[in-house]
Amino acid sequence: MTTVLESSTGPAPISPLLTDLTTVSTRRRVKNTVMTTLMGMSVAVVAVVLFLVLATVASKGWSIVASEFPQWFTKDIQLSPRRPGPGMKAAIVGTLVATATATAIAVPLGIAGAVYLNEYGKTSLFARTLRFLSNVMAGVPSIVMGLFIYVFWVVPRGVDGLNGFSGALALACLMLPIVVRSTEEMLRLVPQNLRDASLALGATTSRTTLTVVIPRAASGIISGSLLAVARAAGETAPLIFTIGAAKRTNWNPFSGTNTSLSLQIYANAKESFPTAQERAWGAALTLIIVAFMFTFVARALSGRFAKNST
Repeated sequence: MTTVLESSTGPAPISPLLTDLTTVSTRRRVKNTVMTTLMGMSVAVVAVVLFLVLATVASKGWSIVASEFPQWFTKDIQLSPRRPGPGMKAAIVGTLVATATATAIAVPLGIAGAVYLNEYGKTSLFARTLRFLSNVMAGVPSIVMGLFIYVFWVVPRGVDGLNGFSGALALACLMLPIVVRSTEEMLRLVPQNLRDASLALGATTSRTTLTVVIPRAASGIISGSLLAVARAAGETAPLIFTIGAAKRTNWNPFSGTNTSLSLQIYANAKESFPTAQERAWGAALTLIIVAFMFTFVARALSGRFAKNST
């Protein structure tokens, strides 16, 4: 015979600690749901804006690019904004030349500066000063960089100072802090025990940096550098004062004026002629395609180096 014992006072009261834990858990779930919803809404807003921008540029620029293909990429720019006709080769070449020259200047200097800050200088006064100046440069407006190069480089050389190299110097000044900051962050992610193991085997700091640290962070360094390149390719303000206004293709960055896609967008968009407006939209679409190419290359290279380093 089983005896069932029942408390005369009813069920046992819930512990206050258990109640507090339940309340905290409920609050966390509510906060998590709210923040997840807000982040989802933010992503949706950004995606909608990006889609609208791309759709507008594509719808307005595709007509002239498609109708004038392949002359759009093989002929020089029309001299008069009133006249219809294809040709954006000079601007495409000028963008690639100026961006490539700026990359050759800014990327090695930026990587070297980041290596010094993270591997050698660390928390020294000089390293902290350089880090502060790099952060300040990252916030300087692009037009200020253009004016700086114009005053200290273009003006002393007169008309000869207006060339692709002057524009590349202005773009390099914009790219340098981005490369420094992104590279330094990637170097910080490399585990310290890898450095310690290399030093314990008798390697010097420089050899450890070149053979252990940089290869480990190569994917992030390449990705950050190419994103800086993509940003420089779309800059307009620094080039207004430095590169000139050419209509013919110029592959030489050190001699003669040049042009770029961003300058052609600016120059044609302010005209009231329909032909100029069409060329502005076509140049904008071409610039977006170039920027996407840089982004895809960055993703491909960073993914390849990430596989090789694992």
